[in-house]
Amino acid sequence: MTSNRIREIALAHFAKNGYEGASLADISAEVGIKKQSIYNHFKGKDELFLTVFRDAAEREMLFIEGYLQQSGSLPLEEMLHGFLHSYSRRYEQEDDTRFFLRMAFFPPAHLREEIVEYSNRHLDRIGLLLQAHFESAAQGGIIHPEVTAATASVAFIAVLDGMFVELLYGNTESAAHRLDASWRVYWRGIRNN
Repeated sequence: MTSNRIREIALAHFAKNGYEGASLADISAEVGIKKQSIYNHFKGKDELFLTVFRDAAEREMLFIEGYLQQSGSLPLEEMLHGFLHSYSRRYEQEDDTRFFLRMAFFPPAHLREEIVEYSNRHLDRIGLLLQAHFESAAQGGIIHPEVTAATASVAFIAVLDGMFVELLYGNTESAAHRLDASWRVYWRGIRNN
């Protein structure tokens, strides 16, 4: 129970203050334990941070899998466009999403390699989940015959990445504007006329 509470509080601190700004003393005080007690559960700040990062990534993947499962019967265009907008709303509402994306793009320097590798595997997994939908759409003649399912999936991940960057650097309105423009060009490029 205490380990879960530490992770929950640490998520809020890391999401708000980043790795450098989050303090084990502040986390332990909010949990209601002494700072030394954190070491009964985690070797140190790095292990706590990486655990919280992986937890957040797992919850992000559960969101993605859930969305794709619930919307799998929608037309491809509606499903993909809805996915982008759902993820944008999730960024506004969830500490998990803000923390995961912030750290995936701006990891602590000494943990960069591990975070980037984990984040890339995360994106690859999203691409594989989407690829099945693109394969189905290709068989149904929905996407252009010169666009493979793999290419459509990778390009969609690029649109998603662009939205993430705009959410991190910009604001909701500019992200929505750029997302809609990117979406129109992307969909026009892959659809079968």
